[in-house]
Amino acid sequence: MSENDRLPLSDRLANAAFLAVMGLARLLPYERRIPAMGWLFAHLLAPIAGWRRRIRDNLALARPDLPRDEVEALVRAVPANAGRSVAEIYSGEEFTRRIREADPLDGPGLPALEAAFEAGRPVIIACAHFGNYDAMRTALAGRGWPVGALYRPMNNEAFNRHYIPAITAIAEPLFPRGRAGLAAMLRFLKGGGWLALGFDQHDRHAPELQFFDLPSRTVLTPAELAIRYDALILPVHGIRQPDGLSFRVHVGEPVEHGEPAAMMQALNDDLEALVRRHMEQWFWVHRRWK
Repeated sequence: MSENDRLPLSDRLANAAFLAVMGLARLLPYERRIPAMGWLFAHLLAPIAGWRRRIRDNLALARPDLPRDEVEALVRAVPANAGRSVAEIYSGEEFTRRIREADPLDGPGLPALEAAFEAGRPVIIACAHFGNYDAMRTALAGRGWPVGALYRPMNNEAFNRHYIPAITAIAEPLFPRGRAGLAAMLRFLKGGGWLALGFDQHDRHAPELQFFDLPSRTVLTPAELAIRYDALILPVHGIRQPDGLSFRVHVGEPVEHGEPAAMMQALNDDLEALVRRHMEQWFWVHRRWK
């Protein structure tokens, strides 16, 4: 029996379907491929996966003031952004070339990033499931800056066999969650590396902070690591532009070192303000509030 045959049949079928769709998508030119995958996620995957219900439930909690028509527009727009992002990741060099040629970095924290690079100072990049996370990694790496990231392998091992090489090709190093990945990540950070860490998902072991005026368990790890290694910490997000293809990579104000909970609350507040301006670009599918 081959290694592939030992995988669950459901995983193999789901992976085969994804590869077939991506194979067809690659036949399209980039400018058509990206919106086509967005349409597919919005109109086919989202209803099957239960995303529409989850988006409505989260919006009812966080934005009960939204009119019904705006909610229904977001029910389609949020999966569309996710589909575009997946297509971009699997577009490899076409995607990264566009970002690097545009050099779309801006924002009040950019001088602090430049100074950290010159000084060899570690950096914690506080990021979220917003816009396209990999646009941010691509833009930073395009400047020659040492950006690494922590990632969680997918539950579907068949999918991991192409997903991990795809995200590694965008920028590296990457560190898998787990003991070995954590040890390598800390060595990288201690040596002056820049580490992208997400902070916008529920963690049942984390303390309750506020996000959209709701109790939201928020990890303190980014702030704790910044304090431990005297690292600069600031938010960086890839904001999809109105054309649906290009990005502005916004570098926010650095967060002053202090109490970890206060530092992470500042990052929650910054992200909330950004999401309120671009509601369709945050991944409202996650179970952020439980």
